Amino acid sequence: MTAIKHALQRDIFTPNDERLLSIVNVCKAGKKKKNCFLCATVTTERPVQVKVVKVKKSDKGDFYKRQIAWALRDLAVVDAKDAIKENPEFDLHFEKIYKWVASSTAEKNAFISCIWKLNQRYLRKKIDFVNVSSQLLEESVPSGENQSVTGGDEEAVDEYQELNAREEQDIEIMMEGCEYAISNAEAFAERLSRELQVLDGANIQSIMASEKQVNILMNLLDEALKEVDQIELKLSSYEEMLQSVKEQMDQISESNHLIHLSNTNNVKLLSEIEFLVNHMDLAKGHIKALQEGDLASSRGIEACTNAADALLQCMNVALRPGHDMLLAVKQQQQRFSDLREHFARRLASHLNNVFVQQGHDQSSTLAQHSVELTLPNHHPFHRDLLRYAKLMEWLKSTDYGKYEGLTKNYMDYLSRLYEREIKDFFEVAKIKMTGTTKESKKFATLPRKESAVKQETESLHGSSGKLTGSTSSLNKLSVQSSGNRRSQSSSLLDMGNMSASDLDVADRTKFDKIFEQVLSELEPLCLAEQDFISKFFKLQQHQSMPGTMTEAEELDGGTSSRQHNAGTPLPVSSEKDMIRQMMIKIFRCIEPELNNLIALGDKIDSFNSLYMLVKMSHHVWTAQNVDPASFLSTTLGNVLVTVKRNFDKCISNQIRQMEEVKISKKSKVGILPFVAEFEEFAGLAESIFKNAERRGDLDKAYTKLIRGVFVNVEKVANESQKTPRDVVMMENFHHIFATLSRLKISCLEAEKKEAKQKYTDHLQSYVIYSLGQPLEKLNVVWHSMQDEFIRQYKHFEGLIARCYPGSGVTMEFTIQDILDYCSSIAQSH
Repeated sequence: MTAIKHALQRDIFTPNDERLLSIVNVCKAGKKKKNCFLCATVTTERPVQVKVVKVKKSDKGDFYKRQIAWALRDLAVVDAKDAIKENPEFDLHFEKIYKWVASSTAEKNAFISCIWKLNQRYLRKKIDFVNVSSQLLEESVPSGENQSVTGGDEEAVDEYQELNAREEQDIEIMMEGCEYAISNAEAFAERLSRELQVLDGANIQSIMASEKQVNILMNLLDEALKEVDQIELKLSSYEEMLQSVKEQMDQISESNHLIHLSNTNNVKLLSEIEFLVNHMDLAKGHIKALQEGDLASSRGIEACTNAADALLQCMNVALRPGHDMLLAVKQQQQRFSDLREHFARRLASHLNNVFVQQGHDQSSTLAQHSVELTLPNHHPFHRDLLRYAKLMEWLKSTDYGKYEGLTKNYMDYLSRLYEREIKDFFEVAKIKMTGTTKESKKFATLPRKESAVKQETESLHGSSGKLTGSTSSLNKLSVQSSGNRRSQSSSLLDMGNMSASDLDVADRTKFDKIFEQVLSELEPLCLAEQDFISKFFKLQQHQSMPGTMTEAEELDGGTSSRQHNAGTPLPVSSEKDMIRQMMIKIFRCIEPELNNLIALGDKIDSFNSLYMLVKMSHHVWTAQNVDPASFLSTTLGNVLVTVKRNFDKCISNQIRQMEEVKISKKSKVGILPFVAEFEEFAGLAESIFKNAERRGDLDKAYTKLIRGVFVNVEKVANESQKTPRDVVMMENFHHIFATLSRLKISCLEAEKKEAKQKYTDHLQSYVIYSLGQPLEKLNVVWHSMQDEFIRQYKHFEGLIARCYPGSGVTMEFTIQDILDYCSSIAQSH
């Protein structure tokens, strides 16, 4: 360690005019790194500066370098960790705490002892030594030697003293003059001893020779001591004078400190008062608006909105610590709370009155819509209420209980209003579908009478009940008339009379327009109401599919799920569900009314299910593109399931009717009724499902129907007694092939080829059979076949003219072509 200390002094501290007093080999606690050295140094120039220097070896390891230095006056605490047990760890508290582990406890103690001495000698600020042995500190300051604290030379701190340059030069000259100084150290030491004795003798002689000069020097020293005594007396008097000045200055300093402290406290107090005044003072105009503001006018609503926002800001201000303990703050907070409660009650009461009034005003417009297939427009109602949207947002954040009460009241009033409007609307639609005029006239007078009743009572339920009785009888009448017309059309179709088919087409077109009008009226109504609910009640719109409701939620409109914690705002997901639940309660009559209308249309004509499937699918697709989780999308999707079931039932009924066909034993069999009905169904379906979203459902229905047609044609052909089996098969499969060729149904290409093949096979079989009969009988059959073929040709020409008027569609051959073809066959045989 001595060699290292010498090397550090020479290479690092001597160039910086510093003396190395103590050194300790350390490493950082808790880390495995290279060791370094902590050095205690003082400068050789005055004023003396004391430092603690960290030195470490370079990366190459061939020299030492100075890494960091701390002034000893910045050292606050020296923590030796344990004053009793030996412990190499210690901490130095500078601007932060440095934890070290010495290579040995002795080095640590020596270093701490040196720091103690330097602190006692050079620093006014005393370092706090913690967990340091008192014995170690007592050994550092021996009793009676105060000079180590107040004076003395640096040698009292450490015995080591570096040779100066002249001393090193003299030693080198002395060693050069004695060649054996290095090889024979004892001889060299003996020589030095002899020379020292000679020098001591010369020195004594010189002192004895200079006794006179010594006496003179002593006299001078005595006089100097006297002068020093006089100076000390003067310094004492000066010190007493300065002491009085110091006391006065201390008093002045203390007074200035108190003044500064008082000013600081006054500034802080003023800042706190300004903060409270600026953030917790509500303008008189705002207070007046909250207490007396007109909630019916636009200007009054704006003033109340601004006042409510200002009140909310005052109530939500973040108070600093201790403010809530001030009596004035508590009183102001109570005042704000009273204002909030008063205004919330006033706002809730006013909005409830607006709901009731708007409901009554809206009901007065029902009469003008009673004979038209339109729903009343609620836009003015929404526009007037949206003026209160910001106030509703304020109420939601300040008094959620009243906000929730308003929500429930809105649903109660509007559900009854919408129920009346929607039921009246559907009654008009049913009357227009059935085409009865007496009932429509009777119905036109009902809303006026019932609106008067409604104005006298708060309940909005009374209007719809009086219409149900007439509806049931109306439905029975419509179903009976439509059933008769349907059966008549089927029988007339077999006879070639097309008037009934024309009537069916007209009725179906009328039904299609009415059904489309119903859906087109309901869609904007629901979307407008949902958008209004979201804006007015400040609820999040749906972004994901809603979860299923329990039966209890469906019964009460979902209000039970919102009562999780009265007075507490709902999370975002619950707010999304709340929109759905509000829409379900407000429009709870839409789905059953739609299902009733669909049932009526299906009873009028089962083919109406085709129109309803296409229209409903399109509206569901449109609603899902707007918002897949909206009430409208969900409701229409549920109704679409019912429509699809009716469509499937229609297909099943047609197949059952095929199977139930009975042929008279005495009558000839031509084109079977269900073959003609399949042609009618396919032609109608192709016109309806053109570019429709549910084309796949129709293709599946085609597959089922054509299979039923094929099977039952063969069944009837096998049971026919008057008409040969090959003739029945040939005529009907030729008709099926012609129908499929004309309609070009892609999913039935295989069936078209199969029909052609069956037609060809049975034609050939019939020809072979007929050639084996007597020629006279054959000539009777040949003319019958020719006449029947011409009749069928005319029948199809009539169908084309009625179904595609003005389109230019014609058969690929004429009657003359048929006559020529039959003649050529007869001549060839």
